[in-house]
Amino acid sequence: MKTIAVIPARGGSKRLPNKNILMLGDLPLIAHSILYAKANNHLIDAIYVTTDDAAIKKIALSYNVNVIDRPAAISGDFEPTITAVKHVLESIVEEVKTVVLLQPTNPLRPKTLLESCFKVYNEKKCDSLFTVSQNEHKLGRIQNDVFKPFNYKPGQRSQDLEPLYFENGLLYIVKSKSVLKDDIITTNAFPYKMNDLFENIDIDTQADFDYAQYVLNKTSNSEKK
Repeated sequence: MKTIAVIPARGGSKRLPNKNILMLGDLPLIAHSILYAKANNHLIDAIYVTTDDAAIKKIALSYNVNVIDRPAAISGDFEPTITAVKHVLESIVEEVKTVVLLQPTNPLRPKTLLESCFKVYNEKKCDSLFTVSQNEHKLGRIQNDVFKPFNYKPGQRSQDLEPLYFENGLLYIVKSKSVLKDDIITTNAFPYKMNDLFENIDIDTQADFDYAQYVLNKTSNSEKK
């Protein structure tokens, strides 16, 4: 296989229990990323969900995708995503060139995002690509109860801030050989800049989930008009 999508979805979420199987709109949360990968089958040869949870596994199998049983040793709260993705590559026989990482906690993505990212990824000939968004906030540190501005001077206009970016988590593309070296964002990773309503959705809490539901409803209603 040339390219696979990996969707890491463990159970045991503390802040929002069972979040990966909660219904977002008419679908379980994880299904949004599965269907996104399926919609890009001209770029993705196979889809793998890696999980330690029986309920998540059942849902994934109902969408006819591959499931990798994730060992408990790499399913803890503090385990980095790279170990799950690496375990997928080590568990399958087929040779893989490229991995597309789709996090289920970022369920909503622009329809053409993956295609656009793949085009840039191939043009730049980089080992990895990840999506970023520009920060629009005045940030600072609090030290000894004193707020110290980080990216601005007091009185400075927001539109005059130095451009800073955050990793929005919507998608990652990386060579399999880099994953096997424990890298998803490599030293020559290309930051794909985007500006979209979906970029601020990253579900960890009930408030995050409620916001995602609001955005989904808003965009669905707009498409129906």
